[in-house]
Amino acid sequence: MTDISKTGDQTSVTKPAYRVLARKYRPKDFSDLMVGQEPMVRTLTNAFETGRIAQAYMLTGVRGVGKTTTARILARALNYKTDTIDRPTIDLREPGEHCQAIMEGRHVDVIEMDAASHTGIDDIREIIEQVRYRPATARYKVYIIDEVHMLSTAAFNGLLKTLEEPPEHVKFIFATTEIRKVPVTVLSRCQRFDLRRIPAADLVGLFTTIAGKEGIQAEKEALALIARAAEGSARDGLSLLDQAIAHGNGHVETDTVRGMLGLADRARIVDLFGEIVKGDVQAALREFSNQYEAGANPVVVLTDLADFTHLVTRLKYIPESADDASLSEIERIKGSEFANSVAVTTLSRIWQMLLKGIPETENAARPFGAAEMVLIRLAHASTLPSPEDAARRLTEMMEQGGGAPMPRPGGGGAGGGSTAQAVMQPSRTFETKSAPSNGPTAMLRPVPDSMPRPAERPESRVEEQPAPKVAIRSLADIANIAGENRDMKLKAQIRQFVRPVRLEPGKLEITLSPDAPRSLVGEMSSRLKEWTGINWLVILSRDPGGLTLVEQEAKERDGRVADARADPDVAAILSRYPGAKITDVRITATVDDLDNEDGTTEPDMLDDDSDKE
Repeated sequence: MTDISKTGDQTSVTKPAYRVLARKYRPKDFSDLMVGQEPMVRTLTNAFETGRIAQAYMLTGVRGVGKTTTARILARALNYKTDTIDRPTIDLREPGEHCQAIMEGRHVDVIEMDAASHTGIDDIREIIEQVRYRPATARYKVYIIDEVHMLSTAAFNGLLKTLEEPPEHVKFIFATTEIRKVPVTVLSRCQRFDLRRIPAADLVGLFTTIAGKEGIQAEKEALALIARAAEGSARDGLSLLDQAIAHGNGHVETDTVRGMLGLADRARIVDLFGEIVKGDVQAALREFSNQYEAGANPVVVLTDLADFTHLVTRLKYIPESADDASLSEIERIKGSEFANSVAVTTLSRIWQMLLKGIPETENAARPFGAAEMVLIRLAHASTLPSPEDAARRLTEMMEQGGGAPMPRPGGGGAGGGSTAQAVMQPSRTFETKSAPSNGPTAMLRPVPDSMPRPAERPESRVEEQPAPKVAIRSLADIANIAGENRDMKLKAQIRQFVRPVRLEPGKLEITLSPDAPRSLVGEMSSRLKEWTGINWLVILSRDPGGLTLVEQEAKERDGRVADARADPDVAAILSRYPGAKITDVRITATVDDLDNEDGTTEPDMLDDDSDKE
């Protein structure tokens, strides 16, 4: 409203304070929430119509998607009352008795609390003490707790009982951006609604409607830029629209929005991408320099380049993505062309290099120079073959050369032949089933039958695995070897954490207990090579594995105790002396038991130090 005050003969008119668009056009009922949140609205509609109203709701989503606004609308629906309607309903087209006060956050029975500033048990204790009292004027007393994940552990625990069995006149509505930080004990007592990011096309439609109501002339591409920068948040987008209106003096134009956001022209980003794909370093650097002089931020240029790379890759698999309303015409047309002409391996390489180059540019003292280095790497890498093509070409060259050694790139003569042999030899090593070495382990094609075997070629560099110094037949052998070499820490870790899956000469497959140290696999591999004299491949398997040595010994000990308890003599002793129990079982071996036919001693008997008491 406009305030008019009279002072003497003068009449002054006070204009109302300006309300930002995010507050002015905040949704007031469920029909407004239909923008991007249809599943939640449908669920609540059915629940209210059938009377299945929960005692607590949990609203989660990124910032600006409408969690707090939804909580207020829900509180308004719970307390809706008019001259003709006096029940909870989602049909809120006609303002009710409590609606205005609830939406403005000043109703006495709708208590809003920010958990970011009220985190302790004392704040929750105050709520617990107040829930016993009935609402003053409304149907329900509604507690809205924003950013609920900020509550302390004690506060959550204090809330549990009241949250599970609140009085009939109390409802709780929680909102959070960090749903994983909310205890599952709280989540299990609430109906959860995940508010989605609002699609860019819906945001463009929302901004167009608001611009029309405000009498603002806005270009569609400018609104698309704002929608893309909002990243699914209506509040962020409306704040940017407010800024764009002020920046353009009442007009929202593409160039002014691009300059306000520090964005590069989308058409120029597409041109830069084309130069990179062609491998033209000079043209790419020239285009980037022109964008920088026009006011584009180097980090934003690389980010936009990554976005366009993602768009092209997406169009390659989902062509209908070109119908997105937030895309410009040149993005739609050129993106489809690149999707048909650029290999997915090239797109993937560009994407990975940009992911690495963007933080480098952000942290560099000279962002412009760092961005140029990233573009140079991208342009050079675009002409490189993919790993699959490189392997295929290498195989073809070897086949054409009859398996003869090939020179190194940039070199020639006999000195360049080691590369081909380094690739060829492992295939024969792999054929002999010997343990892998530190070099390459396999080829991409089988060795032809016509190729001479290593035994027929004196010049072959295949090295056979030496005979192991120590025979290893079980995990216990490995633990014993560690003990013999005075590595008691590794022995204890093997006994406690390692679960055997499969054991072959030079190869051990295991699984580890959850609390095992991460370095255990590598340490076992290096120590086994040192102690046995051969290369060992220690592999983490997905199979469950067997018992650890500690668990095996405990199981055997429990079995001996059970056998002893079943012995009639032992049972008689236990019954004769009430309170007596078997604490350990030790088996005393005779000399005949210890001697084998060949005169050796049975190792299992010597290792067993258990006794029977």
